[in-house]
Amino acid sequence: MNRSDLINALKNKASLSRKDAERVFDVFFDEIKSALISSDRVEIRSFGSFTVKDYKPYVGRNPKSGEQIQVPSKKLPFFKVGKELKEIVDNDKKGG
Repeated sequence: MNRSDLINALKNKASLSRKDAERVFDVFFDEIKSALISSDRVEIRSFGSFTVKDYKPYVGRNPKSGEQIQVPSKKLPFFKVGKELKEIVDNDKKGG
């Protein structure tokens, strides 16, 4: 499922125009991005939570040449699945 599929589902299930569905979609994800940029946690009950993890710098290796390289510190978004979603997906797999 991609962005367009999600917008179409929103449009059809909420009886919105395509333009309004795109706007809702964009606002929703822009707010999540803004929160993560501010290092805030985003929690959607029964779905999961988004956080930002800080990674310290380290010495890595170029897999092609074997040369050591310094990898700078970085921040990456991290998603932790919620218990309910995990159970729903697991139960559907077993039942299907």
